[in-house]
Amino acid sequence: MDGSTNSRGFHIMSREAKLTIALVSALAALGVAATSHAQNYPTKPIRMIVPWNPGGTTDTIARILGQKMSEAWGHPVVIDIRPGASAIIGTEIAMRAPADGYTLLHANMAQWATNPSFYKLNYDTLRDFAPISLAATAPQLLVVYPGLGVNSVRDLIRVAKAEPGKLNFGSGGAGTLAFSAGELFKMLAGVNMVHVPYKGTILALNDLLGGRCQVVFSDMPIALPHAKAGKARALAVTSAKRTPLVPDMPTIAEAGLPGYGVENTWGVLAPKAVPKAILAKLNAEIVRVHNLPDVKDRYATMGLEAISSTPEAFGAFIRADEAKFAKIIKATGAKVE
Repeated sequence: MDGSTNSRGFHIMSREAKLTIALVSALAALGVAATSHAQNYPTKPIRMIVPWNPGGTTDTIARILGQKMSEAWGHPVVIDIRPGASAIIGTEIAMRAPADGYTLLHANMAQWATNPSFYKLNYDTLRDFAPISLAATAPQLLVVYPGLGVNSVRDLIRVAKAEPGKLNFGSGGAGTLAFSAGELFKMLAGVNMVHVPYKGTILALNDLLGGRCQVVFSDMPIALPHAKAGKARALAVTSAKRTPLVPDMPTIAEAGLPGYGVENTWGVLAPKAVPKAILAKLNAEIVRVHNLPDVKDRYATMGLEAISSTPEAFGAFIRADEAKFAKIIKATGAKVE
C-alpha cells in the first residue's frame, strides 16, 4: 500500500492513497445507488412528451402504450402534448428534461429524419437522445385517380415517362413523408411528376378524388377506405416488405421499382444520460406491450403494425433513415414552404 511507517510501526497512508480509496468508495456507492434506483423504477409518474397535435396518430399510440405501462407499473404515464415547429418544440423540451427516466419522447421518426435537412437544430438526434425502442410502423399507400387509366406501378411509370411534367402528385408539403415518398419514386423511376404542396395530405387526397390531382402517397387509414369504395385506385404500399395490414397489396419495389422503400415509424426515446439499467427496463416493458394481442389489434384498426426493437437496432434505424431522407432532399433541392 502507498505510504510510510511511523516509529511505532503503524502504517501511515499517503494523501494520494486516501483520495484514491475515497474515490473508489464513492463510485461504488454511486453504483449501488444507481442499481437500487433502477430496480425500484418507477416510483412516480412518467411524462411522455408528444410533439404533435392531440388526436393524431402519434398521440393515439402514445396513449395506448402509456395506458399499458401504467397498468403494469402502478404509476401513471402522463401524455404531455407539446406541438409546434415540425415537432422541434417538444423535442427540445424532452432534451432539456432531467435524465432520470421520468421524461420520455414519443416521436414520429419520419419527421425526425427530415428535420436535420430542413432546419438548423439545437439538438442532434443521437448525441442528445438515447433510443429505447421502435413502437409502430405503417407504410403509405400509393393511390391514383381512377380516371387516369393506370392499373399498376409499371403503368404509372410508363405514363409518366410518356408525358413528362403532365402528372402531378400531391402531399402535405416538403418535409412530410408523402413528399419524400413521391420524390423517391421520381428519382428511382426517372420520371418527372410535378409536386403540388397542400396544407395536409388529406387535402391532396380530396383533390385526387375529384380528379384535380392524379397521384398521392397517402397514410393508409385515410386512403384505403376510398380505394375499397372505388373512388381511388390503390397500386402498392411504400414499405420494403408487404404489410400484414393488407397482405395482398404488393410493394412498390416488387411491383416495378426495385430498391424502393419508405414507411412511417414511431419510437420512444429518452434524454441521453438516462442510466442504462433504466433504459433496459423501459425497453423490456415496451417490447412486452407491443407483443400483446389487444395492442396489436388496436394498432391494426388504425392501419398500423405494432413493433419493437433493441435500443441498438433503433439507433441504427435512425442513422439509416436520416441518411436516406437527406439524399432525397438534397437531390430534389426541396425547401420548406
